[in-house]
Amino acid sequence: MFELLGIPPQVMMGQLLLGLINGSFYAVLSLGLAVIFGLLNIINFSHGAQYMLGAFVAWMLLTYLGLGYWWALVLAPVIVGATGLALERVALSRLYHLDHLYGLLLTFGVALIIQGLFRNYYGISGQPYQIPGALAGGQNLGFMFLPNYRAWVVVASVVVCFGTWFMIEKTRLGAYLRAATENPVLVGAFGINVPRLIALTYMFGVGLAGFAGVLAAPIYSVNPNMGADLIIVVFAVVVIGGMGSIMGAILTGYGIGLVEGLTRVFYPEGSAVVIFVIMAIVLMIKPEGLFGRTA
Repeated sequence: MFELLGIPPQVMMGQLLLGLINGSFYAVLSLGLAVIFGLLNIINFSHGAQYMLGAFVAWMLLTYLGLGYWWALVLAPVIVGATGLALERVALSRLYHLDHLYGLLLTFGVALIIQGLFRNYYGISGQPYQIPGALAGGQNLGFMFLPNYRAWVVVASVVVCFGTWFMIEKTRLGAYLRAATENPVLVGAFGINVPRLIALTYMFGVGLAGFAGVLAAPIYSVNPNMGADLIIVVFAVVVIGGMGSIMGAILTGYGIGLVEGLTRVFYPEGSAVVIFVIMAIVLMIKPEGLFGRTA
């Protein structure tokens, strides 16, 4: 069918693979945003900077401590999440009773500070991060060559995304989290430390950004600006899926990545704006998003 359109199947499948890889990052990052907004009602504009921080932590662990990719995949989300925990305890916890705009402005300022510090120290040139030896090379599928690491990124993102959805929607811990958001006084009456639960939830959402940063480090160069443009796209994904919708963030992230891949084949000039066109159409038809709930 694609040959009738003058498009080689290899080109089509290659762009779909690239779109799926990009969609994997969109899904993990938008999932973190959805967790934070859906459970805490915080618009976390520092998510892109925390994604960048995860990549830099992985690079630092390798450069200064000799700890490779697999260690970074475990330690970097914890370290980045710990910075988020400190931010939540010091600043964000004071803004919960105020309008969403205050949290947005605070996290936007934090993002500028983080990016500015790393840009001042490391410059704007990227730092290379080598693909782990166990994931080097690729597989010849006949119609295309599939790099092992990119296949790993897709698998890891799927496991993390749907594992997070299951934890929040199907477990007792997730029920506590949702209840603490809707009625913190009642949940506290049952002996649950609500402020600690909220802080750990924010830490987890930020840790997802750090995890995505580690996944991205071997693919993209590690640089201070790597999250600045991506965060705008990720926010668009969250809006399309529905603010606070966990499953909406996941499915929309992968879907938007595939749509971008197809757009690069049929209309390359529109690949950079297609997501915003989709967002505008969705907001006109269903303002709460595809998977959002009507207020």
